[in-house]
Amino acid sequence: FTGSAFGSAAIWQYESLKSRVQTYFEEARADWMDKMRPQKRGNFRKQVNSWWNSLTEGQRTVTGIIAANAFVFCLWRLPGMRRIMFTYFTSNPSSKALCSPMLLSTFSHFSLFHMAANMYVLWSFSSSIVSLLGCEQFIAVYLSAGVISTFVSYVAKMATGRFEPSLGA
Repeated sequence: FTGSAFGSAAIWQYESLKSRVQTYFEEARADWMDKMRPQKRGNFRKQVNSWWNSLTEGQRTVTGIIAANAFVFCLWRLPGMRRIMFTYFTSNPSSKALCSPMLLSTFSHFSLFHMAANMYVLWSFSSSIVSLLGCEQFIAVYLSAGVISTFVSYVAKMATGRFEPSLGA
């Protein structure tokens, strides 16, 4: 999984760089057209764009991870989703589904305090680590760390004979 994650991140990084270069030249060419178009209405949209553009690349990256974690957290609160959540979003070595929960449980938190603390810590160091690694490599590290820690949890559960499900990475 880790090799695939980093290989995919390298391809993604290349394509992202290529796209940025193409966009730069297209924007330079089309810049004069923006002055001719009427401005879009809506103060809320301007505020959101202003906020988004004020974030660092790391914070924008982590915003997606935080949104995914918050979405999964909300799914845990829906009674009709409990069976699916226990099957695919908890790690349990005695489960029929072993591979997908290794990745999906990375986004799973049951306690609001636990999720908020994890997301705060992730937010606090995101700018520095993304500027060091790049957005794509950071996501590969995040996902790989989740899968590896779930695998270690599987090994520990097998060694101790405890087969109860667990959440998180």
